Amino acid sequence: MPAVYMDQHPDVTAFFDAQSNTISYLVKDPASTACAVVDAVMQFDYASGRLSYDSADEIIAAIQAQGLTLEWIIESHVHADHLSGAPYIQQKLGGKIGIGEHITEVQDTFGKVFNEGTEFERDGSQFDKLFKDGDRYHVGEMACFALHTPGHTPACMVHVMGNAAFTGDTLFMPDGGSARADFPGGDAGQLYDSIQRVLSLPDDVRLFVCHDYGPGGRAISWETTVGEQRASNIHIGGGTSREEFVKMREARDAQLSMPALIIPSLQVNIRAGEVPRDAQGNMTLKIPVNKL
Repeated sequence: MPAVYMDQHPDVTAFFDAQSNTISYLVKDPASTACAVVDAVMQFDYASGRLSYDSADEIIAAIQAQGLTLEWIIESHVHADHLSGAPYIQQKLGGKIGIGEHITEVQDTFGKVFNEGTEFERDGSQFDKLFKDGDRYHVGEMACFALHTPGHTPACMVHVMGNAAFTGDTLFMPDGGSARADFPGGDAGQLYDSIQRVLSLPDDVRLFVCHDYGPGGRAISWETTVGEQRASNIHIGGGTSREEFVKMREARDAQLSMPALIIPSLQVNIRAGEVPRDAQGNMTLKIPVNKL
């Protein structure tokens, strides 16, 4: 695993989307005006079929107000519960859109589900950067790297930026546990192994989760540490074995319903946030029947 630069403390600003319980992040290099955005959201009203950009506009406004330069727009994985705001932000501010190299597996799986045809490229070319496990990069002067953490999806990655790590859906807050592993390409055993990789980071690494649902009615929260997760995560903390975790995760997943926005989200997010269009150039989404 690449070295973690614990002396680099990025400024992290969180943006909460109530529709999908997603937390997006603005991550600023402490030594320059460079920044990154992680897991940006585009709102979608299913009943009317209308898109809106309130969350993305809020992030854009924060970047502009601070005079920052956007270098990276990171997708931790192909989200199934919200549409990505990455291309909208890129159009306004620039930056490279990056995702894990195993996006090609996700594109192949859901290209078939949505009957996308041969015109849909399944090579990840919609993204500017496909990260490999252990890839290093920089945000300004801040050292960053990507960890491949499959299990929730084949393309999940945790991004470590200075002393902060952005977990995507690999881990939730300690009282929230872990994400489901029953989507096509998911695997509870792989998820356990991936979580162990995250928990091998230094105890004081700050962890920022992609979703929080306020278990027990508590206020929405998003920041924890590796040490806190290792000690008290309800699904994985305190030395839970791989067998115990897989049994729990598979039983729990069998009771979960599909995310409300899974059908539009997957079609858009396998395209790096671009909405598919018909032959006339109109934005158009499909509804597969008995496929998910």
